[in-house]
Amino acid sequence: MTGDKEIERPLGQGLRPARATRGLSSGAIVAAAVVLAVVGVSGAIALREKPFRKPQETAVSTPKATAATEPVATPAPAVAPAAPKVETSPKTGGPQIIHVQTEEGDGPSKPAIVIRDPSTVGQNLKIAHIPDRALIEASDTGPLPIRAADGRRPFDVYARPWSGARGARVAIVIGGLAVSQTGTQAAIAKLPAEVTLAFAPQGNSIGRWMQAARQGGHEIVMQVPLEPFDYPNVNPGRNTLTVSATPEENLKALHWALSRTTNYTAVMNYMGARFSSDPAAMGQFMAELGKRGLAYVDDGSSARSLAPDLALKDGVPFVAGDTSIDTVQDRGAILKKLDELEATARAKGSAVGIGSAFDLTVDTVTSWIAEAKKRGIEIVPISAVAIDPQKG
Repeated sequence: MTGDKEIERPLGQGLRPARATRGLSSGAIVAAAVVLAVVGVSGAIALREKPFRKPQETAVSTPKATAATEPVATPAPAVAPAAPKVETSPKTGGPQIIHVQTEEGDGPSKPAIVIRDPSTVGQNLKIAHIPDRALIEASDTGPLPIRAADGRRPFDVYARPWSGARGARVAIVIGGLAVSQTGTQAAIAKLPAEVTLAFAPQGNSIGRWMQAARQGGHEIVMQVPLEPFDYPNVNPGRNTLTVSATPEENLKALHWALSRTTNYTAVMNYMGARFSSDPAAMGQFMAELGKRGLAYVDDGSSARSLAPDLALKDGVPFVAGDTSIDTVQDRGAILKKLDELEATARAKGSAVGIGSAFDLTVDTVTSWIAEAKKRGIEIVPISAVAIDPQKG
């Protein structure tokens, strides 16, 4: 019992004086050293930071890290090296860039960066209009989208960020931009940033309108004219891909459309009921999209489309439209279609509506979205509802 009481006393207090003729034993010295070692290790463990809870994130420090003064509660994912020396402050609700410097030879002054799989987030909206040079293949007709050497896809890099919530989601694609200059300007200015915009390759000033749309926060897709059943009586336009054309001719026509601008995530058909039902023609088309890291948006106008199966085969992210919202150019009819989208989204989790950049459509969609948000509907970019074979 006496031994127990002595252990409970604070170290160095209340100890009886040692006999003058007797020194400390070696056992006592060893025991004291062990106690001190245990106390020291315990203190170090208690004071150290908690281990990373997200092993997929790795902080990379450099000799002159300046991000220490910024908030650390919200981790900042990395983005593609789209432009040199871009700095933004972290904000919640989307990805951020912290002191990104992509020029070679920056030396030890390059700030700290938090790295995360870039395929999990979209492009920072402050630089969304700047093409990522790693995703561009030069061609005679213009820049072609391509997978980067590190595997990144335009579908991933140019995607608009969204909440990731599991609530009811509605994606709306408004097509035909760049055909009418005044109509394009009005659509970009009026439509909420969550609406995806589709550009017609026959349009004018597409590069300028792409930058305006991306600076406004819109995700964009490129429309490609495909052969309908009653072609050429019904003609989708210049460089239409057809079933009777050779593979080389169709590839040339596709490359022309793809090179009209950059910074888009997907290709969407313009017409194409006959083309999309032909295994050989549609197979070559879809394989090229897979090679280039693009998604395919089927507007849902043809029940005979082979796109769903071919997209899965070629690793192409795929989206199918649920309804055309403005086949009838009447405000009441458009609102009815939009309400049907909302009902579908509440029942299935998501729904996709396809429309054109008519003034009435733009105004009706804009006002409906303002009310739908109040009812708990999230308007998301088209990439947010894509089925991506590469992500299981």
